[in-house]
Amino acid sequence: MPLVKRLTVIGVGLIGGSLARALREQGAVGEVVGVGRGEANLKRGVELGVLDRYCTDPVEGVQGADMVFLSTPVCSIPGLVERIAPHLAKGCIVTDGGSVKGTIVSACEPLMPEGTFFIGGHPIAGTEHSGVEASFATLYQGKRCIITPTERSDADALAKVVAVWEAAGSSVTVMDPVRHDRVVAAISHLPHMVAYSLVNAVEGYEKTAGDLLCFSAGGFRDFTRIASSDPAMWRDIALTNRDAVLEMMDFFATTLAELRKLVDAGDGAGLEKFFLNSKLARDAIL
Repeated sequence: MPLVKRLTVIGVGLIGGSLARALREQGAVGEVVGVGRGEANLKRGVELGVLDRYCTDPVEGVQGADMVFLSTPVCSIPGLVERIAPHLAKGCIVTDGGSVKGTIVSACEPLMPEGTFFIGGHPIAGTEHSGVEASFATLYQGKRCIITPTERSDADALAKVVAVWEAAGSSVTVMDPVRHDRVVAAISHLPHMVAYSLVNAVEGYEKTAGDLLCFSAGGFRDFTRIASSDPAMWRDIALTNRDAVLEMMDFFATTLAELRKLVDAGDGAGLEKFFLNSKLARDAIL
């Protein structure tokens, strides 16, 4: 018997589509129902074998599901849970892939009817591409997924969500939602803010300094790849994890100011020490 008999994926793009593909490849899911607003994308999901069927109405889509995975912009998740909650089958688990957890978990847990469960989740994986065409079964292989239960979380529901992500190939970490948001503000949200800012800065400087972007090589392109990510998604992330993002942006600004002082002072030894510290920290991650 599959781990999940009927999985409803609301938001069939890279994240939701890849989870469905991974579970199907492992024989861990029976039926996959897709829900979304773009019917062409949903039809393509059926053609690719990601979905068994689809509908555009979330209430219809969750009927009889034993697990619902929400892969939509983070600002939309509480409203979606409020809409579908009264129509969930007994024992149904709702989880999500949003990269902000504090606001989502605190808003969604109280909405769940007796006998149904919300468990927050965040797979740390992705590309800059979107849509079901971009999904692939190995997206989560060897990647980390953070699950964010609270004191109210049901132990069996938590265990099932963990098992789902392990079946998809992820290494699962269980973490408090508030700590999660501080962690991802540092390792994910800040890098995106910096990438978007750098592209805008160079594009703005280009207006006074002449053609610059046409000379961009591998380093600039690699560093700013994530600035091609969905602007609406990152708008929502910046708004819903505002405090942690601002804290990291301020800390980064302080560090950049330290580097500026070293450059301004012509401090070669200080610069080398600054760069070496960064290199050693980066190499340690690898």
